[in-house]
Amino acid sequence: MDHESAVRDAVQQLATALLAVMRAETVTDGPDRLLSVDEAAKQLGIGRSALYAELAAGRLRSLKVGRRRLVPSGAVAEYMRRAIP
Repeated sequence: MDHESAVRDAVQQLATALLAVMRAETVTDGPDRLLSVDEAAKQLGIGRSALYAELAAGRLRSLKVGRRRLVPSGAVAEYMRRAIP
């Protein structure tokens, strides 16, 4: 195995491990917690604009409470399960 392949494999293993940790932190046993856009973006590791793009595309559920856009924690977990096989 050449150096480039070894680095690629190591990066893939690291990414898989990080995603597993993110999934474990996102899953809740109780009722969904409503996350702000900033909190949801942080959990997904994306920016606010990218999160709003996912909402607009219908790939991430949210709800409007007054003037605020909130994302159920369960929707974040569903999104991560669909995005990462």
